[in-house]
Amino acid sequence: MTGIETIMRTSAVIPVLVIDDAATARPLAEALVAGGLRVLEVTMRTPAALDAIREMKQVPGAIVGAGTVVTLEQFEQVMDLDVEFIVSPGLTETLGRPIVDSGVPFLPGVANAGDIMRGLDLGLAHFKFFPAEASGGLKALKALAAPFYQAQFCPTGGITEASAPDWLAFDPVLCVGGSWVTGGTMAEVEAKARAANALRR
Repeated sequence: MTGIETIMRTSAVIPVLVIDDAATARPLAEALVAGGLRVLEVTMRTPAALDAIREMKQVPGAIVGAGTVVTLEQFEQVMDLDVEFIVSPGLTETLGRPIVDSGVPFLPGVANAGDIMRGLDLGLAHFKFFPAEASGGLKALKALAAPFYQAQFCPTGGITEASAPDWLAFDPVLCVGGSWVTGGTMAEVEAKARAANALRR
């Protein structure tokens, strides 16, 4: 298995984390890991993201990656933090080639056949299907997966606790991304993480 496939198979759900205050990052990571969700995607959507990654990387057992990486500058910033994987919402050769060449596990976003073909050209076979529900949902992914039989996916965007099992039941789907596990007290987060981890078929 490739590095990214191993990461995708670690947990049924990858929490998509938007951190506004880095002080909350470590307790959140501890709760998610305690619930069985070890793979954590910290999105680069807030000024606190880099500090949040630093905090989460101190949690034993956590596999911390950077999400919403859209520029080469962000790529360089997160590589300086020694992130364990990188997720982008889309895929361009300008961004994708340096990430692939770096050897860091990479999960680029795709929404159509052209995106997947661009990824295959870069030597990739693992993709984030994003935005999953807005891009046609499970029906659309099944149509895309047929010609691209070698590809495996992590659908993200609009996935809920209720819909996740349907996505996970489709063979090319190794995991799903979701934010429903992140709200509430840390005890509630741990309980939601435990329930989400149990969705693995």
